[in-house]
Amino acid sequence: MHKNSRQVLVVDDEPKILEVVCMLLESKGFVVFPAENGKKALEIFDSENISLVILDLMLPDVSGEEVCTIIRKKSRVPVIMLTARVEEEDVVSGLELGADDYIMKPFGLKELYARVEAVLRRTESDLIPLVKRNSWRAGDLVVDFERNEIKKKGISMALTPSEMKILSALIKYPGKVFTRDELIDSALGEDFAGYDRAIDSHIKNIRKKIEDDPRNPAYVLTIPGLGYKFGG
Repeated sequence: MHKNSRQVLVVDDEPKILEVVCMLLESKGFVVFPAENGKKALEIFDSENISLVILDLMLPDVSGEEVCTIIRKKSRVPVIMLTARVEEEDVVSGLELGADDYIMKPFGLKELYARVEAVLRRTESDLIPLVKRNSWRAGDLVVDFERNEIKKKGISMALTPSEMKILSALIKYPGKVFTRDELIDSALGEDFAGYDRAIDSHIKNIRKKIEDDPRNPAYVLTIPGLGYKFGG
């Protein structure tokens, strides 16, 4: 048995793609659950301890976007979207729903496996803050780096792994202005292969969750023409 025993949910309505992707991941030691539609995918997700979801956007019943939204309401498990769409807006829209990465069809198996490993590496290795303490607190916002938890006014906020990494990177370097590329390098790693504008979508989502007024942020600030900094 390979060192992996992580469980992956693969969702695609094209039988050949489903079969090939499942065989690839099984050969790498993953425990794989195939689903040919959104309804079955959600049933499996609720009954198994899934570590990663590979999700086709174009599904016959419940759309991939809807499946992703439902999963995000209950879990921060990483999601890689498969899409035949080539428009940047579609990709950004998927990332806004909480996907961690995407891959365009048709894709090579080597590329898919590299993305799987990259996303799992990103989500499984925590950022170690430069500050000595294991948590950061200001006003009504508390970030626990050790437990990967965020509370706003005492209520837990469900950030995706990528969102948590970006916020942690900003907090780690108080006062530093990050360009999009620097945030990708510091928070998401060199394996990230998406649009740099995807950072904007993640920032937008973070603001929705931690700011009192996302349009007038107090914590994650935009520095026009440069990038983002933490203002907490």
